[in-house]
Amino acid sequence: MTTVSNIVSNFALPAIAPLDDTLRPALQAAIDDKTKPLGALGRLESLALQIGLIQRTTRPELRRPAMIVFAADHGVADAGVSAYPADVTVQMVRNFVAGGAAINVFARQHGIALEVVDAGVRTPTGAAPGLVDCRIDAGTRNLVDEPAMRREQAEAAMAAGAARVMHHAAQGTNVIGFGEMGIGNTSAAACLVSRLAGLPIAACVGRGTGLDDAGLARKLALLQRALARHADAVQPLDALAALGGFEIAMMAGAFLAAASQRMVILVDGFIASAALLAAWRLDPNVLAYCVFSHCSHEQGHRALLDHLGAQPLLALDLRLGEGSGAALAYPLVVSAVAFLREMATFGAAGVSTATAIEGTTGSAPPR
Repeated sequence: MTTVSNIVSNFALPAIAPLDDTLRPALQAAIDDKTKPLGALGRLESLALQIGLIQRTTRPELRRPAMIVFAADHGVADAGVSAYPADVTVQMVRNFVAGGAAINVFARQHGIALEVVDAGVRTPTGAAPGLVDCRIDAGTRNLVDEPAMRREQAEAAMAAGAARVMHHAAQGTNVIGFGEMGIGNTSAAACLVSRLAGLPIAACVGRGTGLDDAGLARKLALLQRALARHADAVQPLDALAALGGFEIAMMAGAFLAAASQRMVILVDGFIASAALLAAWRLDPNVLAYCVFSHCSHEQGHRALLDHLGAQPLLALDLRLGEGSGAALAYPLVVSAVAFLREMATFGAAGVSTATAIEGTTGSAPPR
């Protein structure tokens, strides 16, 4: 296990450049000149355009795709907000390290480098290949009764997440996704989304790992208490400290760092999107670098996606986390880049463009 020492607080926000739109006409022309009717590849076309703008080229490429899974425990799990005991967090971390989880399968399938980070699992996981120790503490406090973490802990977690991204950037990664594992983290995410997006907590709370109706009602009541207790935590970092988790804060820092490195960022499900919400509130420029992989089964995810103005690529009723949805969406990103780089133009292929009919023009061949 790699140990990251001297984790510093007072996290400094990395500089994120807004996308430069001056290349947009050339990119759109390149897309429109492919041997297809205008817009016939649908969302793949807007995805190719976005990636071209991120990389500032009409011939983008994807290098060393990576997935970082951040794991941590939550004190709120002890209040009974999950159908699973907190011990499952460390058990799943061991499963990740052994290569047996869904994200391992999908990462292997698609050639994605996978890293697992102990952000604050209650039980130390022990040394293992592919496991990085960024432990802030042995899990957060119970956010129903007290702040989940101190402000300096939240900042240290963000710094650690950013450092992991920089590690992968140094190895050539330019497309990255973030996953998570932590029993109780849908509760933390629901509170963050409610507070930072201004949504009713009832619209943000879901069944998580499978709560029944009574469990869901209990979870909602507890989180209403938590939000009332931390009513003054309205700024992003304050909300993250009071209501979040170590893995969520690390993902927030990772999102910001990845955007600062002009990476294509694959956004996973509800918890990852909640971390992105905190990052977005700190620097709105981060959003332009994000590809939203899917809309999950968790109730609050759709409301959050709408708040962010995001259009996810997939809707598979997933509710697993781990970065699984991001890994499943990665082949679509590959296809978007591939058609832009490799598909023939009308001129090169000797295919006639469409004839203007009834006042319309375009590059659509006859059907």
